[in-house]
Amino acid sequence: MGNETGQPQNWGVGNRDNFSTQNSKLKIQNSPSPQSLIQAVEEADNPGRLIAAVRALADARLEAGIPTLIAALGYNNPGAALAAVAGLIQMGASAVPPLLEKLDGYNYGARAYAIRALAAIADTRALEILHKAALTDFAPSVRRAAAKGLGNLHWQQLSPDLIQAAQEKSFQALRQVSQDSDWSIRYAAVVGLQSLAQESGFKEQIQTHFQQMLASESDRAVRARVRLATVSS
Repeated sequence: MGNETGQPQNWGVGNRDNFSTQNSKLKIQNSPSPQSLIQAVEEADNPGRLIAAVRALADARLEAGIPTLIAALGYNNPGAALAAVAGLIQMGASAVPPLLEKLDGYNYGARAYAIRALAAIADTRALEILHKAALTDFAPSVRRAAAKGLGNLHWQQLSPDLIQAAQEKSFQALRQVSQDSDWSIRYAAVVGLQSLAQESGFKEQIQTHFQQMLASESDRAVRARVRLATVSS
């Protein structure tokens, strides 16, 4: 088809480049702003919309959205909480200080999700919180998450002269937790000990402890997990 002058239209590379540029600008213009993503979470009026809004905010990976993701941990909506945990884990180290600062002392469900995020990020700044939670928190879900994370920290973040003492602290805590009356907490402690054995100089002590557990452990699931850890460590 020609133009008004009778000449054929030029749909060549130049026009395609212009179209691509205009399309990119349109996408940028249509992208939701950080504030609109946060507002969508705060104003969600049903569980499904809340989950979708939290997922969108998590996918955006905005540092400004971290407090809103942390707040979502306590919304009594498991789908939204799991999406928030995933988003916080994606944010990595930048999420650690606000997670530590805003750890919920009253809502154990929110606290468990926060501990799960900290355990997955594995930043050594969470060592004290994980240690305390594993040993003293009244909520089993919190203690399980803390125990798993306590043996899996990025120890290289510490200065070399502090690593052994930090790992010793984790080992002693996990050994104590592995004797808890709750089988699920003992199971989580085995997971933490296995991770610690692979990343520290405590492998021999941990293997000895596993043998002691096999001699005394009555729960079949925990015994099976100890055997797996003994082989894999």
